[in-house]
Parts: sequence; C-alpha cells; structure tokens
Amino acid sequence: MIKTGGVYVAAAIAEIAGCFGFWAWLRLGKSAWLLPASMLSLAAFAWLLTLVESSAAGRAYAAYGGVYIAASLVWLWQVEGVKPDRWDLIGSALCLVGAAIILFAPRAPAGV
Repeated sequence: MIKTGGVYVAAAIAEIAGCFGFWAWLRLGKSAWLLPASMLSLAAFAWLLTLVESSAAGRAYAAYGGVYIAASLVWLWQVEGVKPDRWDLIGSALCLVGAAIILFAPRAPAGV
C-alpha cells in the first residue's frame, strides 16, 4: 500500500507539472521552451502508473483519480497561491475514500 501511494503521488506531481507547463505557455504567455520538459513530465506520469500493483489498468487509473484531485488542490495552494476552501477539502476527501475502496477492496478471484 505504501509503494502504491508513493507511485500515485509521484504520478500526480509529474502529470500536474506537465500539464501546467502547457497551461503556462498557452494561458500565461510563458516560453515555449517549457514544452519539452512538460512532455517528459507527462511521459514519466504514464510510466509511473504502470508501476501500480493492480490486475487491471482501468482500476489503477480510476483509483489514481482521487489522488490526482487531492494533489491538484495542493498544487493550487502551493504553486498558484490559492487556498482551497472547505468544499474543495470535503470533495477531495470523498474522492480519496472512493479511490481507496476501488483499489483495496477485497475481490473475488478472476473468473469466479
């Protein structure tokens, strides 16, 4: 469980940083020199998700969604300087609980 959490956090940082590079270029008028680093960051994100212990990619991606939402709010606060409000935090907590249920719920063996 610790490894999975670490992979998800690293993937979230890589994805958000990569996407923010494009945002900064297109919406904030920053240099296009951000784009190669952004693309490498997005490739790292995709690779990191392959490290998650899950029998199905879709389940790993669905569970990651909750972590992505929480990490996006941390980015909002730490990088963009906008403090999340209580509704952001409540919504994020619900998503993290849902992600944990998706990833760690006991399942019947395949084919049963």
